[in-house]
Amino acid sequence: MTVLPALISKPILAACAMALALLAPAIASAVEEGDRAPDFTLPGVRASDPDIQLSDLQGKIVYVDFWASWCLPCLRSLPQVNGLYEQYRDQGFEVVAITIDDPVADATEFLDDLEVPLAYAVVLDATADVMDQYRVVGMPTSFLIDRDGVVRKVHKGFREGDTELLEASLVPLLAE
Repeated sequence: MTVLPALISKPILAACAMALALLAPAIASAVEEGDRAPDFTLPGVRASDPDIQLSDLQGKIVYVDFWASWCLPCLRSLPQVNGLYEQYRDQGFEVVAITIDDPVADATEFLDDLEVPLAYAVVLDATADVMDQYRVVGMPTSFLIDRDGVVRKVHKGFREGDTELLEASLVPLLAE
């Protein structure tokens, strides 16, 4: 005999069940490996950044990286991803860094403070609609997308060694 069910009232159980029912569609519709990457069009952040439409990059391997200026791991990840971009861009590797910073000046100040300027495109998701479309819940979160627009890798967070893991996923895709 367990005491736990006796301690939880029926209204509390009903409220929990309702909350789970409301959250289930959001959790179930998160973009996962094997899903087609949702298309988007976003404006560039810096004067050198073009507007980006994801579907225009079909035929390339694309790394979509959601970040924000207040994200400390992003301070390490963005430059390291830049190194991979510089190494593999001639083989069809593209990086699109999506910031949700409001005001956008926070993003530009963050980018200006980097030791080495990023060579890849940085775009703004001012309404966070694209972030919501991808169901991003933490920064950084990234999606490695193959030449056909299919998400092949989803990665949340950033710690030492993650760049090597990305490269290990990237190289076979470039060879396909």
